[in-house]
Amino acid sequence: MTSATIRRARPGDEHDILRLIRALADYENEPDAVKATAGGLADKLFGADPRVFAHVAERDGRVVGMAVWFFTFSTWTGRHGLFLEDLFVDPEARGSGIARALLEALGEEAKANDCARIDWWVLGWNELAKGLYRKLGGRHMDEWEPWRIDGDALEALQGD
Repeated sequence: MTSATIRRARPGDEHDILRLIRALADYENEPDAVKATAGGLADKLFGADPRVFAHVAERDGRVVGMAVWFFTFSTWTGRHGLFLEDLFVDPEARGSGIARALLEALGEEAKANDCARIDWWVLGWNELAKGLYRKLGGRHMDEWEPWRIDGDALEALQGD
C-alpha cells in the first residue's frame, strides 16, 4: 500500500507538476516536446475558470506523482466523462501503489461528478502501464483510433 498522500493540486504545485510533465516526456522519448510553463499551468489549473484539473501524490513533503485530467461529455450516455491526460509517478516511487491511488482518486472524482466513464491513452510499448490498467479493469478500445488536427492544419481550419 502507498505511504503517499493523494490530494487535489493547489496553487504552488505547478512547478512540481511541470517537473513531472518533463519527466514523462523524457520517459516517452519526447524530451523536447514540452512547451508548457509553470505560469501557464498555474493559470489553467488554478485560474478563474479552470477546465483542467490535477491530483498529486505527496510523500515526505515532496510531490512524486500526478494525474492531470479534464471533463468530457458523452452524447450516448448523456453524462460527463473524465479524461486522464497524464499519469506519472517518479521512478523511485513506483511499485508502491501510488499510480493506483491516483486512479482511485479519479474514480472518486468521477463518482462525485456523475461521470459515466474514465478514458485515457497509453503508448503501445508501455506494457508496465497496460498491466496496471488491466488489473484495475481497464480495457483497450481497439475499435477507436486517435486522430488529431494541430499545427498548420489547425491554423488553416481556423480561417483568416
